[in-house]
Amino acid sequence: MRSSPWRAAAVAGALLFIVGACSSSGSTPAPSAAASAAPAPPAASAAAIVVPDNIKAAGKLVWCVDVSYPPEEFYAADGTTAQGSDVDIATEIGKRLGVTTEIDNTGFDGIIPALTAKKCDLIISGMNDTPERAKQVDFVDYLKVGQGILVPAGNPKNIKTLENLSGKTVAVQLGTTNKDALDAENVTLKAANKPLIEIQTFQQDTDAFQQLALGRVDAFSTDSPVVAFYNAKPENAGKFEVAGTPIAPIPIGIAVRKEDTALKAAVTAAIDAMYADGTIKSIVDKWGMTDAVVLLK
Repeated sequence: MRSSPWRAAAVAGALLFIVGACSSSGSTPAPSAAASAAPAPPAASAAAIVVPDNIKAAGKLVWCVDVSYPPEEFYAADGTTAQGSDVDIATEIGKRLGVTTEIDNTGFDGIIPALTAKKCDLIISGMNDTPERAKQVDFVDYLKVGQGILVPAGNPKNIKTLENLSGKTVAVQLGTTNKDALDAENVTLKAANKPLIEIQTFQQDTDAFQQLALGRVDAFSTDSPVVAFYNAKPENAGKFEVAGTPIAPIPIGIAVRKEDTALKAAVTAAIDAMYADGTIKSIVDKWGMTDAVVLLK
C-alpha cells in the first residue's frame, strides 16, 4: 500500500529513534530514544558510495517513517523499538554510508512536508513512487508492491477484485493509494450504475485492520505485504484470508529532496549493492514478504 499523495497521520508528534537491529511484534508507540554505533561500510561497496559531506559531518541519517505499517514499519513489543523491512533497509543503508540511523516517527499525511522542511534527510515508509509525488521529491525505488484485500475466513462475500467490492463496506487508511484505488473504482461503478463501495477511512492502517477484526466491515484494503503479515500472525489463524492476488504492483521508493542529488546517488549505490549481495532479498524473506512483493533485480 502505502499510498498516494501521502499516508495518513499515524501518531501526533514525531518520536526519534536511533535503531540498530529489529525484532518482533508491534504495539502502540511510546516516546524513547536509543543510540547505536554504525560499523564502517563494507569494503565491497565503499568504493561505489560517495557519502555527502553534510551527512559525514552529522554522523547520521534521519529517516521520516510512519511507524504503523507492519511488516514494513511497526513497533516491537516494548512499544519503543521501530522494526520492519523498511527499518532494516534504512539501517543497512546507514551502515554502508558509515553513519547511524535515526527514525523520526512522522504521520504519513505530513511526511513529504516534513522532508522538504528538512526535519529528516530521507523518507522510507512503504511509499509508492507516483507521478504526483515525483513532482515534489525524487525517489530511489527498491521494491514493487501491489495492493491487497483481506477478508473474513471463507471469503463469504466472494471478494477477489476491486470490482467485487461493489456494495461492500471496506476499511482503508487515509491518504493512501489504496484509498485512491477505491475512489477510482467507485467512479467506474457509478458510470456503470452499480452499487458503490462504502469506504471507511482511518488515520492508521492498524485501525483500519481492527474494523475487519471486529466484524464491522466486509474487507480491509492495504498493501499486499501488510495483508500477508496480518493473515500470517498466529493469533489470526483461521480468522482471515487474502482475497485474490496482489493488484497492480508499482514501485515503492526512498524519497529524497530534489536538491540532494549527492545523497540520492549515495542511496542508489547502496541499494544497488544490497541487491548485488542479496541483502534486499534476505530482508524481504525475513519479514515474510517473499510472495507479496516484486524484486526490482
